[in-house]
Amino acid sequence: MKSLRRKSWVVGITGASGSIYGVRLTESLLSLGYDVQLIISNAGWRVLKEEMGFQTGNREEVLAEKFGGYEGRVIYHPISDIGATIASGSYLVEGMIIMPCSMGTLSSVAHGSSDNLMGRAADVMMKEGRPLVLVPRETPLHAIHLENMLALAKLGVKIIPAMPAFYYGPKTIDDIVNFLVGKVLDSLRIEHQLYTRWGE
Repeated sequence: MKSLRRKSWVVGITGASGSIYGVRLTESLLSLGYDVQLIISNAGWRVLKEEMGFQTGNREEVLAEKFGGYEGRVIYHPISDIGATIASGSYLVEGMIIMPCSMGTLSSVAHGSSDNLMGRAADVMMKEGRPLVLVPRETPLHAIHLENMLALAKLGVKIIPAMPAFYYGPKTIDDIVNFLVGKVLDSLRIEHQLYTRWGE
């Protein structure tokens, strides 16, 4: 029997600088026809307001306005909703990306604290063997940051730091953002046309 389940990815946006990365990732997945189960930390909402001008009073209305009109749809989960569908391993999703990922969230995931929905959803990905990608955005990095990344990498979590490349000749901030989002999609074997590949 053909499955009627809509394919979806969990996307987490934290309070690290670089909220545009998470927004572009969400737009890209929606445009490819995936649903996005979206979690935004309280600090993430603050950064969306500061960096991208989001009016965060009515959060669901803001998201509907920003992400409406795509083939895929956004399902928003408040970070305190530990009883959300994505907190359970029996709820099927393709995987999860936290982009950008703060060092606090990275530490929470590395130590399995699961004290909010972001941490719990990431924990579910690891225990169920589903793809989990973290995009840390911090510099410089101290030993605790690096040890936490190493611990997660040993568990099969993909760590893709927000490091731009320049071999493809970026001319705008959008080019740089698209490159990094494209690298995340590449790691998940999701086809896209966000940047020009080497040799093309």
